[in-house]
Amino acid sequence: MAQTSEKKKTSKSTKAKNQTLIIVESPAKAKTIEKYLGPGYTVRASMGHLIDLPKSRIAVDVENNFQPEYITVRGRAKILKDLQKEAKKSTAVLLASDNDREGEAIAWHLNRALQDKTSASIKRIVFNEITPGAITEAVKNPHEIQESKVNAQKARRVLDRLVGYNLSPLLWKKVKNGLSAGRVQSVALRLICEREKEVEEFIPDEYWTLDADFSKGKTILHSQLVQYDGKKPELKNEKSVNDIIAKISGSECVVVDIKESEKTIRPKAPFTTSKLQQAAANKLGFTSKKTMQVAQQLYEGINIGSNRVGLITYMRTDSVRISNVALDDVRKFIAENYDGQMPEKPIEYAVGKKAQDAHEAIRPTYVTYTPESVKESLTRDQFRLYSIIWERFVSSQMNNAKSKTVSVDIQADNAIFRLSGSKLIEKGFYKAIKLLSSKEDTSGSVPNLKIGEKLSVEKFFPEQHFTSGPARYTDASIVKVLEEKGIGRPSTYAPIISVLLERYYVTRNNKQLVPTALGKMIYKILVESFPDIINETFTADMENKLDLVEEDKFEWPDMMKEFYFPFKEHVDELMTSLESYKGSLDEPTDKICELCGKPMVKKLGRFGYFLACSGFPECHNTRSIPLAKCPRPGCGGEIVARKSRGRGKEFYGCTNHPECDFISHFKPINQNCPKCGWFLVEKYDKKNGNYKACINPDCDYLHTAEDKEGEEVFATDTND
Repeated sequence: MAQTSEKKKTSKSTKAKNQTLIIVESPAKAKTIEKYLGPGYTVRASMGHLIDLPKSRIAVDVENNFQPEYITVRGRAKILKDLQKEAKKSTAVLLASDNDREGEAIAWHLNRALQDKTSASIKRIVFNEITPGAITEAVKNPHEIQESKVNAQKARRVLDRLVGYNLSPLLWKKVKNGLSAGRVQSVALRLICEREKEVEEFIPDEYWTLDADFSKGKTILHSQLVQYDGKKPELKNEKSVNDIIAKISGSECVVVDIKESEKTIRPKAPFTTSKLQQAAANKLGFTSKKTMQVAQQLYEGINIGSNRVGLITYMRTDSVRISNVALDDVRKFIAENYDGQMPEKPIEYAVGKKAQDAHEAIRPTYVTYTPESVKESLTRDQFRLYSIIWERFVSSQMNNAKSKTVSVDIQADNAIFRLSGSKLIEKGFYKAIKLLSSKEDTSGSVPNLKIGEKLSVEKFFPEQHFTSGPARYTDASIVKVLEEKGIGRPSTYAPIISVLLERYYVTRNNKQLVPTALGKMIYKILVESFPDIINETFTADMENKLDLVEEDKFEWPDMMKEFYFPFKEHVDELMTSLESYKGSLDEPTDKICELCGKPMVKKLGRFGYFLACSGFPECHNTRSIPLAKCPRPGCGGEIVARKSRGRGKEFYGCTNHPECDFISHFKPINQNCPKCGWFLVEKYDKKNGNYKACINPDCDYLHTAEDKEGEEVFATDTND
């Protein structure tokens, strides 16, 4: 018995000694990889960074080549200790954090923290997709940590720390305690504030259009005036339109020209991070943050039946490159499922000059996992995002589509009206895309007509318009401009927007990013005080230098020396010379504190404006700011902003809740409806842009039929 027991003990010891520890960043990823590798491997998660700069101080030794002073992140010591224990029991440790700068830095810190605690060999592995093949290949080919990549992350971290920890105290002293400023976020704030200035200063011009219905038998042909007296019509007011109608009414209407043209529509490249965020915002209404959260879930692994599958490749990339294996797979799939819709040779897409090309484009790991085949295993958001990723990838290797456009010119006196229609004559890559936009699909067909054919005019449709000003940025458009200007990188687009929203420098209104009064003040101070730093050129130049550091072509401390000392000298000078704005955002009100009788003051807090008693600190009374009087007859309450319990979504409800159940999902503006007296709200749609509408469902002031149908004014479920 003793011998048997000893054998078992030896067997266990041998098994433990041959164990390989793999450390990834997240538990979801660990769960997927562990299923792929099986016995002999232990997979653990670091939960991101375990070692970083402390939050309490700048922690950069500027006199010693800007060396950072790292500590174990507060609350992460136990995770690190557990990893050290696992490493001690293992014969090999493979650091499998994400394949980017942050991931390389995590691996570097882990290596330093583990190497004195274990005799195991410690190596680095990377992969761009979580599939059995990719994981097995990575495990077979471990390598050393890439120091230059670590240095690039270190340089970014130190640079951002030097900027943030010097600008923030300046804002505390001159504006308000608790404020902060970041290097890249401040440039994004500048873009948003400058666009807002354009929006506010824009003065719309009136113009008119003139449409007409012509008839051919029972067929009605709707057309638009495109030429008058041989020129493009300039219809600046109602009189100019009525003059034309009066002149051409009763004139003979004749078809004078018919043109046909064909257009080739090429498929788009597979998604990069920025293009995915833009598409998800435009097609699905996702914020950039939500897009990256859902993409992370798809990348790390989804339970499909009894299998756990990483459905997409790594979602932080600026490359459109596709591996040869993936190309072979998708071309085989197209040949089997879309007969005759594939070019003879694979389509190659140009990689941008600034692209790192370390990863592939974002694509499905298995093209055979069609969206419909995995729908039951995905949440609604996962399914929708996976669908556009899958469709974009498959369609990128399919034939061009072709559309045919027919335009007909109809002459009435000296006016030319035009009707046109287009349709797809070859669907090509659209066969892989379920949801076509109106531009990509069809705008209708034109009935058979002949030149010289006479038509009858049925009715004229004069319509007043106003020129549209510049549009505020949305998640999609700000990401697009950040990418175009070289500000940030794929991993930073979503955090840039999130930080501005969290700091209340920007709010999201009808999907548009609108700077707050606080945001405008921060922008004014930073841009006026640091015009050479808070600008897109400086930021893009820094990004290029970080790239050179990663390529081992630039020493990162030199980058810091060049920037820091003049910057610090200027900050110190501003500490004494810059005008103080403290208290300038507070406004007196006519509201009286119900607790002590003193006047209430409108103050700006972390989450927006609120009312506070002027008797503070003796009286701590605060309350939400009323935005409008409740329109319910006899209620007497006021409308204030609220947050839903579940998702924290803002809505507007009555202070007399629950007796009054009035709520609105549109923010009230300080203006009453001239027709019924209820309050107005600001709305937005692609057709009309920003416009004001009455919240009363029975009032048609500035309402379209579509607005009325979609209105959600009254509700009994106040949890939403």
